[in-house]
Amino acid sequence: MEIDSIIQLLNKYTSFILTTHINPDGDGLGSQIALREYLKAADKDVRCINHSATPRHYKFLDPDNSMVEVFNSNNHENTIGKAECIIIVDTNVPSRLGDMEAAVREARGTKIVIDHHLDKDNFADYYLVDEKAAATGEIVYHLLSRAMDNKLTDTIAVALYTAIMTDTGSFRFPQTSKSTHGMIADLLNYNVDPARIYREVYEKGPVNRMILLGKTLATLQLYHNGRVAVMKVSDKMFKDTGTDVVETDGFVNYAMQIDTVEIGLLFTELDDKIKISFRSRGATRVNELAKEFQGNGHQHAAGATVWRGDLEDVLGRVVASAPKYLP
Repeated sequence: MEIDSIIQLLNKYTSFILTTHINPDGDGLGSQIALREYLKAADKDVRCINHSATPRHYKFLDPDNSMVEVFNSNNHENTIGKAECIIIVDTNVPSRLGDMEAAVREARGTKIVIDHHLDKDNFADYYLVDEKAAATGEIVYHLLSRAMDNKLTDTIAVALYTAIMTDTGSFRFPQTSKSTHGMIADLLNYNVDPARIYREVYEKGPVNRMILLGKTLATLQLYHNGRVAVMKVSDKMFKDTGTDVVETDGFVNYAMQIDTVEIGLLFTELDDKIKISFRSRGATRVNELAKEFQGNGHQHAAGATVWRGDLEDVLGRVVASAPKYLP
């Protein structure tokens, strides 16, 4: 669907629910908050509701916790059901909405997906998807620039800068383009402080996170002649360090610092599931490996969740499948 058609829908409806995937990242949250600010300024009734709480390192986007709510079925199912329009950003797979999936699927309102991931699941009414975009924030930037006649607000600019910076790996991932840098140049015309945003996201973790990172790095193993690197985080490691899954953000990238590695994997043991983070470089399409385990993502960055899986069993199966995707 074209941007102008989405803008017409935003103008048409008066009540909105905005949501993103479980364990939201900077792209999901930044895109969501930017859209919220635009809709609020247009006197729309809009609420941001997510399955997961906003991670510590993105709290600066919503410092007083007034923008984003955590889903509670008793409080929110009726609200979602009555909304005229539901916008899902940074995922096109309904299972990635966690506990909100059923409420969103059953809602009568028009559903719009704004995303840059491959292989959409056809559950929404309209899709604004650009697989070539480096971040969902890039798509939202184009949408809001058009809707606002190239006059964004400081809050929107900070949210979109965060979205694009984080999903491009601070502008180093392959999909980062000349167009990406052009958007960033425009966003810097507003009250955006790149040094502050980088520090908030990457340099303000608690000491327990560093202890957890050390334990995670100690699990590092190489497979397939050093081309596949694997790390794991067990439930015991979380308990021993007093941390949770939020603090593992970015851990998988350490595997890619080894010169021989073409696929990096991080396995995280949670209550009833195993979360898998995939990274790759070059011609390796790690998203195809993720699909084997009901995951998805980009060529060089993907994720999957295996429900009720044993950590070592899941690890062994993924490692065994990995060579099929090595060039």
